[in-house]
Amino acid sequence: MAKNPLDNADNPADSYSASSIQVLEGLEAVRKRPGMYIGSTGPTGLHHLVWEVVDNAVDEAMAGYCSRVDVTILKDGGVQVLDDGRGIPVGIHPKYDDLTAAEVVLTVLHAGGKFGEGGYKVSGGLHGVGVSVVNALSTRVEVEIDRDGKRHAMSFVAGGQPDRKLEVIGDAPAAAVSVADGESIDEIGEENGRTRTGTMVRFWPDPAVFKEGIEFRTQTLVERFQMMAFLNAGLEFHLIDERDPEFEEVVLRYDGGIKDFVNHLNGSKEAMFEQVGHYSDEDGGDTVDIAFSWNTGYQTDGIHSFANGINTIEGGMHEQGFRTALTRTVNAYARDKGVIKEKDDNLQGEDIREGLTAIISVRVVEPQFEGQTKSKLGNVSVRSLVEKATNERLREWFEENPKEAKAVVTKATNAAKARIAATQARQTIRRKSALDGAGLPGKLADCQSKDPAESELYIVEGNSAGGSAKEARDPRTMAILPIRGKILNVERARIDRMFKNAEVISLIQAIGAGLGEEFDVAKGRYHKVILLADADVDGSHIRTLLLTFFFRQMRPLVEAGYVYVAQPPLFSTEVGRSKIYLKDDVARDAYLATHPNAEFQRLKGLGEMDADELWETTMDPEKRTLLQVTAEQAAIADEVFAVLMGDDVESRKKFIQANADDVRFLDI
Repeated sequence: MAKNPLDNADNPADSYSASSIQVLEGLEAVRKRPGMYIGSTGPTGLHHLVWEVVDNAVDEAMAGYCSRVDVTILKDGGVQVLDDGRGIPVGIHPKYDDLTAAEVVLTVLHAGGKFGEGGYKVSGGLHGVGVSVVNALSTRVEVEIDRDGKRHAMSFVAGGQPDRKLEVIGDAPAAAVSVADGESIDEIGEENGRTRTGTMVRFWPDPAVFKEGIEFRTQTLVERFQMMAFLNAGLEFHLIDERDPEFEEVVLRYDGGIKDFVNHLNGSKEAMFEQVGHYSDEDGGDTVDIAFSWNTGYQTDGIHSFANGINTIEGGMHEQGFRTALTRTVNAYARDKGVIKEKDDNLQGEDIREGLTAIISVRVVEPQFEGQTKSKLGNVSVRSLVEKATNERLREWFEENPKEAKAVVTKATNAAKARIAATQARQTIRRKSALDGAGLPGKLADCQSKDPAESELYIVEGNSAGGSAKEARDPRTMAILPIRGKILNVERARIDRMFKNAEVISLIQAIGAGLGEEFDVAKGRYHKVILLADADVDGSHIRTLLLTFFFRQMRPLVEAGYVYVAQPPLFSTEVGRSKIYLKDDVARDAYLATHPNAEFQRLKGLGEMDADELWETTMDPEKRTLLQVTAEQAAIADEVFAVLMGDDVESRKKFIQANADDVRFLDI
């Protein structure tokens, strides 16, 4: 009889059998593949744990039940998040006879108030994996819930294993009359006859998961909470860092909501008028809230959109609806007032958006996000809602504010003239490129590979270092583009000026994907664009100029993760016949701890290294250190570049003083 091929399905001798198929139960899947749930196990993923817990409190705020969130970085490196919402439900869950709803939320993926009836009408969470993922990736989690007049507590260890079942540990304290006075929730003075409700979550990240470190960065938390406070008018955030005895508690609350957000983003720019424009609308439970202003700058990327509190950095239907209606409304107004004549062409969207800062915040009952990262909103109905609101309300605002409207139209008209000049310059460059043949800059030493996925472009400061880099490189995959001096500061220049700058033109031609509104990342010739400059003040300035250029004029390149900063060494020392290079002061101090007699030479620049040294220390893929540049929060990056590269000297001074100790942040 013929043998059934399935008979050996579980034969241990087979290298791939039924036993090879793993079924990951519960939180085990999260620990096995943490990057699927929090993006990475580096600093971004570490801070994502805080966002997951805080997002639950913000959902309570959006539902109208939470007014304050207290976040404390504990002395031992853990984090405590305390809110005054309703508290996680503590009754037995109908589907799990032996578990309370609170225990289900902490231990079961895709469980939470975002699903079904009776939960949140509007929520930032869709997948329901938030706090359970935090539990899975922590060595310990402690939860206290004030609800129904009682304080309940439970805890978990070792990646989500129950340590203490949910139990009542006492009465809930009396609710404070006001929690806006800086006191902790339990340190209340006056009672109002109610008992406190809310949730407290403490967690300690697992160093076995976050191998790059479990130290939280205060500034990262402040930036995120500030954005949440802007998007939720009246919601108050308190941040305390117990690791630093000199740390002053940060309190963030903006009763003006997104209007305050626009003012904040324009803080280092020159606003064209005092009052921020604002309008809102609602349809079928979905709402749109838009605040806007124009400044005297030349940037066209000042629109920042959010859906249910989530930063939709890739835009989506809400942003598309706003852009379409904005262009239509301004052109209609300009023609009605005779600024644009019948024979004249319409203003284009980029003309109108020059200098615009706008916040689009929508709250959607059934959001349709594209991708796990939720960076793009797909609801077509929201586009219609935003278009309708903008067509009607923005036109009303123009009619009620004729002086401001005239300034907007005049600025857009001037931008159109600059755009036409830039188009002519672009066409001239294209004609020259066609005559030249390949259209690549003459000083580019291109790589042999035509596959962008393996091709790297080193942008090298100075001809001397460029020569060493050309000699050192792997010519198959590494291209070298030397640039001379400091490129144009695009924060202070219109696009027509960019086309007159030789270094900018070289960058555009080398990368090959266009510029500004025309930029197409799919046409890019390299998937690694590496900035290689000296490890000194001038080098940092050149890096910042280049990063400003990429963020403002080639942002998809940054969002795709294709921009990197090389890390050339700052010190060298002789050990016997060998020379050792050390990246920075931290590396030098660590070396001195085990080699007390070492004498260090501070390197003046890349030009000091010959080709072999440059390869060994900075370019060899097996040894080099590259910092990837990201723009997870575009509004924050927008503010940083505006402060660092804009005209407001005082804002720049304050920013540098505040971040002087954080060299990596200043650099990137």
